[in-house]
Amino acid sequence: MTTSLRIRYQTIELGKTDIHLCTLRDNQQFHDPSGEAEALGISSASWPIFGVVWPSSLVLAHYMADFDTQGKRILEIGCGMALSSLLLNKRQDDITATDYHPEVGGFLLRNTRLNGDQPIAYERVDWADDADELGVFDLIIGSDLLYEDQHIKLLADFIQRHARPACEIVLVDPGRGRKSKLGDRLAAQGFAHQYLKPDDTEYLEQAFKGDILKFWRAA
Repeated sequence: MTTSLRIRYQTIELGKTDIHLCTLRDNQQFHDPSGEAEALGISSASWPIFGVVWPSSLVLAHYMADFDTQGKRILEIGCGMALSSLLLNKRQDDITATDYHPEVGGFLLRNTRLNGDQPIAYERVDWADDADELGVFDLIIGSDLLYEDQHIKLLADFIQRHARPACEIVLVDPGRGRKSKLGDRLAAQGFAHQYLKPDDTEYLEQAFKGDILKFWRAA
């Protein structure tokens, strides 16, 4: 356990757009002196997960680089380092980012400033808490959200609360084996679905074995 965080800076190319990031140096970092994360149920082992750029996040951001977002109100769930939110914000899209981890908001503000852009709307949310003030959205995105079976219902219910009657959802799943159960729950909410393999992942160090999960519902 360390008493301070080691960080790194990197630049990620998304098409013709460069996104500059300050992240944790690696996934071995930990710093919770006030016990805030512990009080939220975040262990020392899971604490650093938010602070590095994972393959699924890269796949989502590259997919969003060519996605039609014009005129849409967009929500990123479990944003972590918020790579996609930073990209969409640079395009001046209407993006709101959310996460549960108490450190995400600070890193998001730091990285928004690092990219010379306006602050991104952000709210720390618990999927099980229906008292947030997010409202509803035209497009909901996220990456690597289904860590445990209990997350399936929580995520589906969270999406239902924040999806407009006509809504698109784009999630990237690395292959944790829960996509079909989530699809069943969203189908019950009126969503059709399509599972895609990303076209080109040469920007990743290893082959991507997951899927892009697309869901949509008409008004």
